[in-house]
Amino acid sequence: CRGHIAGRATVKYPVLIVCMGVSSCGKSSAARHIAESRGLKFFEADDFHSQENRDRMAAGLPLDDAMRKPWIDSICAALSSESERDQNCVLACSALRSAHRQRFRETGFTTRFLFLDGSRELITDWIKRRENHFMPPSLLDSQFEALESPLGEPDVTQVAIDCPWADVAAECLETAEQALRTSRAT
Repeated sequence: CRGHIAGRATVKYPVLIVCMGVSSCGKSSAARHIAESRGLKFFEADDFHSQENRDRMAAGLPLDDAMRKPWIDSICAALSSESERDQNCVLACSALRSAHRQRFRETGFTTRFLFLDGSRELITDWIKRRENHFMPPSLLDSQFEALESPLGEPDVTQVAIDCPWADVAAECLETAEQALRTSRAT
């Protein structure tokens, strides 16, 4: 809530948890788990891609920053609308560029990024097993090339994905709960 305490303004923002990383790292699964476990609004960034972007990726062609801009703009518009309603949210988004992460930080939320991080070999194995997705395995290298490491950014938690999925999900949920508790306490 946003309100006043003892005559001075205090601001409490809703929380945005962003599960991020390259394609097939498990960000959508982690974000859905958090949203379902805590009753938070869930957004899948892939749902915001234009058909042109989807077709380009399906053809094995990576997006450039100019192609990503309208995508990020539309995600931010949806998030800002939820922030105005004090709605806590979870977003599954690659957030490969530091500029994209900064845009999410400016949507009116207390933001926590969960960087699902794993080796190329592990994620390559996972992406080859994924079905019915417009992103082909051939684009994984472009994802790693576009990734500007979020490590060192103060609102980013690295989550290693080279362990059983139950452990990854538990760590993501624990970090999200901590962010939610911290926001309520301030």
